[in-house]
Amino acid sequence: MSLPATMTAIAIRAPGGPEMLVPEERPVPKPGPGEILVKVAAAGVNRPDVMQRLGLYPPPKGTTDIPGLEIAGSVAACGDGVTRWKAGDPVTALVVGGGYAQYCVAVEGHALPIPGALDAVAAAAIPETFFTVWHNVFERGGLKTGETLLVHGGSSGIGTTAIQLGKSFGARVIVTAGSAEKCAACRTLGADVAVNYKTEDFVAATKQATDGKGADVVLDMVGGDYVERNYEAAAVEGRIVQIAFIGSPKASVNFMRLMLKRLHHTGSTLRSRPNSDKAAIARAIEANVWPLVAAGKVRPVLDRTFALAEAAAAHARMESSQHIGKIVLVT
Repeated sequence: MSLPATMTAIAIRAPGGPEMLVPEERPVPKPGPGEILVKVAAAGVNRPDVMQRLGLYPPPKGTTDIPGLEIAGSVAACGDGVTRWKAGDPVTALVVGGGYAQYCVAVEGHALPIPGALDAVAAAAIPETFFTVWHNVFERGGLKTGETLLVHGGSSGIGTTAIQLGKSFGARVIVTAGSAEKCAACRTLGADVAVNYKTEDFVAATKQATDGKGADVVLDMVGGDYVERNYEAAAVEGRIVQIAFIGSPKASVNFMRLMLKRLHHTGSTLRSRPNSDKAAIARAIEANVWPLVAAGKVRPVLDRTFALAEAAAAHARMESSQHIGKIVLVT
């Protein structure tokens, strides 16, 4: 298959607002050893992309400056040593950057076959959120059947994924969201309790829903004053997992509660993790989650799609916080 020399990609002209995302011509990247080149059909939009655009989340050294952490499409070329994929295979992949483009390089082990009857748009909405939720809720948080999971940002891409996976593995799920419409959407997805954080106290609601016990696992992307409130809402031996800071990465916390409840507070980011770590998460997802997706029991919730050249509008949509589920760019 002959490849073009150049492609359209979305560049960040300078740190700033959505208008800083501009289409430009770039060389088509070449896959190195153990890598595949994907002809991108769709790319997911995520909060880390917004943080990168603002200049707050630079790409790892030596990687592309093009934003975009998840893609779906077909294999266009394979680098040396690639054994699993061949040209034409439909794949979805977690990437370290470069997703907002017509072609993108992915590590062989970070790609997965598009499951079941999903199209590329739905498949592109999976990797970043599903990798994040699986690793943080189940591997780091150790969520078990019969436990209670509290998810902040329940109507986000992360939240809608956490609701479905939590329920699929037998947990009770409590979420917070910022409007009655978002709370209703979360309940439709299977959330047992949805708390409007603008009008209700999630700590009190969590205690009430669990007969005073609290949540066994808390998935938090807010930080700031939520840190101490998460400690209040957590059960004895509870696990709080930090995946982002929409609020502040700093907080004033009374750590006595950490001791008295024997809490575990951990966290992680995906982008800077070694390739082997991400490949291990991919294998766990393929074994544990892909059958649920293929059977239609779990699927990404899609908010809206935008053409690749409309990446600025997609970011404006995300920053409005009106979306429910994932925003996807289509090439």
